[in-house]
Amino acid sequence: MPSRDDRTVVAILAVPRVYALDVGIAANVFGRHPGYRVSVYGDHGLDAADASSGDPSDMTPDRARHVDVAADIRPTRSLADLRYADIVVVPGYENPHLPIPGEYLEALRNSVGRGARVVAICTGVFALAAGGVLKGKSVTTHWRHTGELRSMYPEIDVVENRLFVEDGAILTSAGAGAGMDACLHVIQSDFGTAVADDVAKDVVYPAVRGANEPQYTDTLTPTRASLRATREWVIENIGSSITVQRMADHSLLSRRTFIRRFVSETGMPPMHWVARQRVLGARRLLEDSDWSVERIAGATGFGTAANFRTVFRRETGVTPSAYRKAHGAVDAA
Repeated sequence: MPSRDDRTVVAILAVPRVYALDVGIAANVFGRHPGYRVSVYGDHGLDAADASSGDPSDMTPDRARHVDVAADIRPTRSLADLRYADIVVVPGYENPHLPIPGEYLEALRNSVGRGARVVAICTGVFALAAGGVLKGKSVTTHWRHTGELRSMYPEIDVVENRLFVEDGAILTSAGAGAGMDACLHVIQSDFGTAVADDVAKDVVYPAVRGANEPQYTDTLTPTRASLRATREWVIENIGSSITVQRMADHSLLSRRTFIRRFVSETGMPPMHWVARQRVLGARRLLEDSDWSVERIAGATGFGTAANFRTVFRRETGVTPSAYRKAHGAVDAA
């Protein structure tokens, strides 16, 4: 049965051999926001009484907090109920080269076919690949499994060393930490940056990282080479004129060395990263303030309102006014 209210139904698909930690991550993150109704779905170990009673997505924040990640996962909703889900989360599972029961793959195909949003954590992407819904898609997974995924499914574009990849309605992520980022990214898309920040704070996790950030950095790079302090300095001074040379000077590195290390740490060129931070700051102000577009443009370093509108639309796909209408708590003065 569908949800009896306007909340988004999140179905966590407990495939055989599922990692309980990945189930707990999705339940905990989505369960923190009242806009979602979360349950675990599957046909193995299902309690018939639970499956036939109550609302189909009934995991409250308190229940989500107490998912026992050391115990076997027991679904409370059947695969048949998956047809009502708005978001389907496929957690990682052991031995992804082994087959998944056909009924699970069919349920995934049906979910994708009707337009549900699908989030695969870690090796969960193998279930989507086995279901035949990733042909021609760009995806990622934990770095230990990228080669295996590419070998088993050469028709899929496997992206190396990225936290998560979004291709249409399908979002795939690396390991458990990247699964947190993927879930927060969905919340950010649904309810805005400020809400996602609040959820991240509630689960004691950094604000959602960008999809292009690497899963890992070169372990031979010395700790002193970390550019975190420079990135924090940029964010603190986001309204001022930021150039690659200013960032290199702050990091006490040559321009060439700075650019190389910055790309290694963030997965993108310095000024592209700066533009992302400016857009992120602007999103927060559009959501939480009644500042005019001109004032936000100045505060976030875009300079003119025209430049702000151009860059914001390029990065988000919508105009600042449309974004504020969708996510803002107050109207512009």
